[in-house]
Amino acid sequence: MVCGPIGGAGIGSILEMREFLEKKGFDTVKQFSKGKDYSKIHDFRKQTMLVKKIIKHDLDCIKKADVLVVLPEPSFGASIEMYVAKNTKKKVILFSTKPVPSPWPVGFSDIVVTSKNELVRKLHAMM
Repeated sequence: MVCGPIGGAGIGSILEMREFLEKKGFDTVKQFSKGKDYSKIHDFRKQTMLVKKIIKHDLDCIKKADVLVVLPEPSFGASIEMYVAKNTKKKVILFSTKPVPSPWPVGFSDIVVTSKNELVRKLHAMM
């Protein structure tokens, strides 16, 4: 499962990484399928029922995943997903080609990679 920021262009980065991994032969959890793309919503404060539905869906997706590949741009959701994954003994790979200015995503990752080729090698080594 690829995690990262959803708002703005973030979903595009997630979808691009997911497509890249699928082309390399990996199965991915498609958390945005079947109308699950909420990237156009800019304010969830008055959408409590939808919020609960999204969180349940995302947590269910983590259960299906063996590994989380996390894009490190700031994201409340990806941070929680990393935490949940680590506490359920899932592997977490942080992918960043740029410096990571926070210790948190590094600290909750099993592996940190800086290129797509390195990501593919590490994923193959895990399987």
